[in-house]
Amino acid sequence: MKTKVEELPESRVRLEVEVPEADVQHALEHAASDLAGSMRVPGFRKGKVPPRVVAARVGREALWDEAVRSHIDTWFWNAAERSGIQPAAKPDVELGEPPTNGTFHFSATVAVVPKPEVPDWTTLEVPAAEPDVPAELVDQELERVRDTVAELVPVERPVREGDTVVLDIVGEHVADQLDYVVEVGEGRLIEPLEQALVGASVGETKDVELEVAEGKTGTVELTVKAVKEKKLPELDDELARTASEFDSLAELRADIESRLAEQLSEEVETRFREAAVDALVGAASIEHADPLVDRRTVELWNGFVRSLERRGIPAETYLTMTGQSQQEILEGFREQAKQAVERELILEAVADREQIQVSDEEVETFIHEQSDGESDPDDLIRRIRAGGGFEQLRGDLRLRKALDAVADGVKKIPVDLARAREKLWTPEKEKGGTKMNIWTPGSEEAAK
Repeated sequence: MKTKVEELPESRVRLEVEVPEADVQHALEHAASDLAGSMRVPGFRKGKVPPRVVAARVGREALWDEAVRSHIDTWFWNAAERSGIQPAAKPDVELGEPPTNGTFHFSATVAVVPKPEVPDWTTLEVPAAEPDVPAELVDQELERVRDTVAELVPVERPVREGDTVVLDIVGEHVADQLDYVVEVGEGRLIEPLEQALVGASVGETKDVELEVAEGKTGTVELTVKAVKEKKLPELDDELARTASEFDSLAELRADIESRLAEQLSEEVETRFREAAVDALVGAASIEHADPLVDRRTVELWNGFVRSLERRGIPAETYLTMTGQSQQEILEGFREQAKQAVERELILEAVADREQIQVSDEEVETFIHEQSDGESDPDDLIRRIRAGGGFEQLRGDLRLRKALDAVADGVKKIPVDLARAREKLWTPEKEKGGTKMNIWTPGSEEAAK
């Protein structure tokens, strides 16, 4: 897809778009398939009418109108993303002539999110934690190792928290889950179901009332089919030899501590970089980004639903079993979307101000570094170029460079100092002024 951007007054742009022939043909075939679903043609089953027959019945113009109606939004947003513009409203689209063959052209005039003014980030103070591996964390990891090699032993007693149970979940308002394996207390089931399991015996069936819709309840039957408890091995050299390549518990402990230190250092650096860009967002003024946030929220929800479907779980079943509503999940996704969009907008502005560029060689080097070693990197580069992902990678690397500049420029301060300053009285706090939420290890923001 080829695009050309013309900047207009009052934070508007005109986007000229050329849709490639393959996309045009796909849109026509998709439109024909949609129309065939409601069309009855002698000699063909409903929904199985070939595209050429559909075109002959409804006419080329009607078929093209349907193709444009169902695809113009996707074409516009793909072109906007490829061009790096951030639409803040619905576009005013002008369509070109319907293609007889080949490409299709259209233009769109749209208001865009104003580029935020970038504050001087070298004046911002951002807390930076020192990586330190507490002994308790090493002990927890050793317990996790014990847990991974624990033996599940069948027991003839009622269910306790921590047991692994096999059960059937059957109900009128949920999809049946047969031979469902779950650890009680792990949090995979909503609290009423967890509570019903504790104390139940093998072969026992319990009815649990759940809220299945606003103001409505339904009954779910839980049948316990098997109960097993974990038999943990001793914390000794034998455990080290069984669960790792080490011969002693001391060697295993040292390895765990080393790996945790490396992971913690990476995590602390990642959190600091996030805190740096969030501090810059808080110091800037970002306006008219709601359309971008709305679209990103929908993308997150659709991705979430697809991930559930791949696991064979309908979204409605997930909501019922977790006790959440779709609105609650969407609100969480909207917060994620808002944070991501604001970060991207401010980093784009930083990249513009610093005139950051990313060469083809840098993108290709990144692809080489990220290749799995089994694929031919040069072939992978060709496929990424053909699929349109090369420019997206260039944009991602450009934002990474912008983030490097911000993280290198802000003033690092100890976490204890940042917390102490949060407790200090200031006239702004007395007036009810808003405070900037900066991530610090152990803070409520970090735990969410």
